[in-house]
Amino acid sequence: MILILTDERHDGHAAWVVTKLRDRGADPVVFDYGLFPSQAQISLSYAAKGGVRFVMRTGRETIELNNSKAVWLRRPTAPVAHEEIKDDMIRRAVQTDCRSFLQDLCDSLHCLWVPAPPAVVSRTQLKVSQLKLAGELGFEVPPTLITNCPEDFLEFYRQHNGNIVSKLAGLSSLQIVDNSFCRYTEVVSKRDAGYAHSVRYCPIIFQAYVPKRFELRITVVGQQVFAAEIHSQHTNHTRHDWRRYDLDETPYFSHELPPDVAQRCIQLVQELGLCYGAIDMVLTPDDRYVFLEINPSGQYLWIEQLTGLPITDALCDLLMAGAQDGTRRSVSSASPSGGLL
Repeated sequence: MILILTDERHDGHAAWVVTKLRDRGADPVVFDYGLFPSQAQISLSYAAKGGVRFVMRTGRETIELNNSKAVWLRRPTAPVAHEEIKDDMIRRAVQTDCRSFLQDLCDSLHCLWVPAPPAVVSRTQLKVSQLKLAGELGFEVPPTLITNCPEDFLEFYRQHNGNIVSKLAGLSSLQIVDNSFCRYTEVVSKRDAGYAHSVRYCPIIFQAYVPKRFELRITVVGQQVFAAEIHSQHTNHTRHDWRRYDLDETPYFSHELPPDVAQRCIQLVQELGLCYGAIDMVLTPDDRYVFLEINPSGQYLWIEQLTGLPITDALCDLLMAGAQDGTRRSVSSASPSGGLL
């Protein structure tokens, strides 16, 4: 069985992959953490001699989770306490307990995880570890300072003649209650430098600005690498961060990576304990490939639609292969603690 963990109401990627998998004769099951525990029940039973059974019930459907051979961890929402629980403190306690339970359950499913089990995905989103590993593997990375020290920030600003950008040290997108926030990469202005004292409130990533011929979104699926050019410099809207999106004015093309860069991308994904990853890089005007970051759950469908790169087919191949042999990916660098769903 292929299990897809996501909120299918708002996930076009999952809907497209489900269609493709069904065309291939598979019958994937889609489940969202947000249905638990108010609309779904899960029971784990352990026999005296070690037999284990995991059962999930949603409405009239009963799903034997033990039969999961491949799991695609997409974008599930957080567990939601039953509406009959009115007290806010109790609701938070229930939802926290549900998250811990689901984390434990997921870690007990011995199957192929795409991109990786939840604890590994959470760890690989951290920028410090990404940059360190990328440098060790031979990627060029921008000169970088991560700090909450105003003096160190100003010295870095002077070293690079003020030609630097800033990013959040943690996740660039946040969900707080019913509000979503996204912080893009921003050029640090002279006015920003005048407020250097505010850096002490929270660590921030500062990097030397990398000149761009164009940007690259490199999607690694198993052993396959799909690179796309994003000509973000064609419009001011996306000049400093293509995630602002200006699809009508920004050309997209497939890109042939040098073999050594492609192999390094596969190695980075593997070293992080993943079998899928979306890597952001810059190709400079003098043809240098500069690594920026990797997203273990990065979107890809819009690139496939604009370039024709067969990323969905590769993803389906990976899930189908996992469903056939049910082998859990060995993740030697996985940390069993601290993972969040």
